[in-house]
Amino acid sequence: MRRTILALLMLLSITFCCSSPAFSAQEPQGAEENQFDTIKERLGELRLGLPEKDVEGFISCKQPKKSKEVYEAATGEYVQEWKYAECGVELKMGSERKAGPKVIESITIRSPSKLVTSRGIHVGSTEGEVMKAYGQYRDNEESKKGKQFVAGSIYDGMIFDFKDGKVVGIFLGAAAE
Repeated sequence: MRRTILALLMLLSITFCCSSPAFSAQEPQGAEENQFDTIKERLGELRLGLPEKDVEGFISCKQPKKSKEVYEAATGEYVQEWKYAECGVELKMGSERKAGPKVIESITIRSPSKLVTSRGIHVGSTEGEVMKAYGQYRDNEESKKGKQFVAGSIYDGMIFDFKDGKVVGIFLGAAAE
């Protein structure tokens, strides 16, 4: 019985010791360079977290068609879709409270949008250009050659949709919760 208790105590102390921060796996040097940062990414001047009062100055189309504001249980926010059809821009706007001040939660662009990512990709760019610009951030499980390229992840990233080798849509934000 004593041996069992002693062995158990030794096992626990080894487990505790090895799980301390000094023994845990460290992120490799430079790994942050390979992590896609949605906060730094832009589509034109639009970015995630941009307050609604600033959106109008960056979109030259007339007022958007706004959906009804709904509560989104997954995020705990009230969200609304703002569609600028003539500019090919759709924004998901979110607020902590109903009718509260909103910020951009996600951005989708399609033709005829002329917005460009921070690395120069736009609707009409080639799949090769996307690979060159965002290849280091590729999510191999979610990306499908010729169809879709995911930079970062579907939970926090940028998704490029292709048709005939060209970008037909770009999404920035969380596509899945």
